[in-house]
Amino acid sequence: MKTIKFQLEPLTCPSCIKKIEGKVGKMEGVEEAKVMFNSSKVKATFDQDKVTSEDLKTTIEKLGYPVVS
Repeated sequence: MKTIKFQLEPLTCPSCIKKIEGKVGKMEGVEEAKVMFNSSKVKATFDQDKVTSEDLKTTIEKLGYPVVS
C-alpha cells in the first residue's frame, strides 16, 4: 500500500469532502480517501497494483477540483 497527498485549490464547501471521498474511496484499489477541508488536501492510501496516483489525480480533477501539487 502507498499513501499520497494532493494539494487542491482552496475548498469552499463542506459538501466537497463527501463528493471527493465518495468517488475516490470507491475506486478499485483504494483503501482510504480522506479530505482535510481546512488545508484543502486529499490523502489516499491505495494499492499500486490496482490504481495509480495519476488515476486518483484525474478522478479528483474530473470532479472539478484542480490539483495544484
